[in-house]
Amino acid sequence: MTKLSRDAKVGLLYVVIAVFFFSTSPIFIRWADSVSSYELTFWRLTTAALTVGVMMLIKRERWHTPLDDWRKFALFGLITALHFLFYIASLYFTTIAHSLAIVYTAPVFVTLFSAFFLKEHIPKRKWGGIVITVIGIAILAGFQPNFTKRMLFGDILALGSAITFGFYSVAGRSQRHHYSLFTYAITTYGAAALWAFPAAAFTFTSDGYTAKTIFSILGMGVFPLGFGHTLYNAALRRVHASYANVIATQEVTGGVVLGALLLGEIPGVNEIVGVIVALLGILIVIL
Repeated sequence: MTKLSRDAKVGLLYVVIAVFFFSTSPIFIRWADSVSSYELTFWRLTTAALTVGVMMLIKRERWHTPLDDWRKFALFGLITALHFLFYIASLYFTTIAHSLAIVYTAPVFVTLFSAFFLKEHIPKRKWGGIVITVIGIAILAGFQPNFTKRMLFGDILALGSAITFGFYSVAGRSQRHHYSLFTYAITTYGAAALWAFPAAAFTFTSDGYTAKTIFSILGMGVFPLGFGHTLYNAALRRVHASYANVIATQEVTGGVVLGALLLGEIPGVNEIVGVIVALLGILIVIL
């Protein structure tokens, strides 16, 4: 086994901390479902950008993104906005266990995209892990006794989130030598918020903004995104995107546990088996 450098170990520690923040995400989304997924996406990204901005002020770091690079960040922002929109929307239609398990097939896509775009070598044996991951998702959905078209739609949205998260991870790793962490994060989150704004404005309904909803919106912007994803992007600068992803998959465990404790959303036996098989496949892909 290849010995990890000190830099890589620090990167993995960042992901472990990020997972703690990630796991709160589905809880905040459930608590804020009185407004549309478009509004949640916009406010989450805006709050995250402001959170990173405060971090930059504390560190006295100056934000600078050349005008010529805005086209690139517009693309990164679109990918980021779609990832969060698909993920948030999926929780309006399917269970936390389904959504998180499918979203965290993302390491499969990260592995494939890293090989294709970053030319990072992937051994042939990892294809077996991809097959096992697909089997796990089939168990998760195929043996669900009360599986409905509504849940299927939510699962498809979660898959879209997984694919865009793959692109998001590769984009973050590709820019690690060009921008500081905070500059990259605030520019990407800000661009994503701009993409989300038109749909959020179109679906805006003031009646949905209760105290609980506002608290949850602030929570999901500050904790899972402002802190969690910024730590995740910091990890991507120190360690292979696939290794960061394998630890990040434990949001599935954390999210399901918090969902059971705080929302009473207890996963069924088939969901637990499907999640375990899918995570096993992901481990094979990455390790």
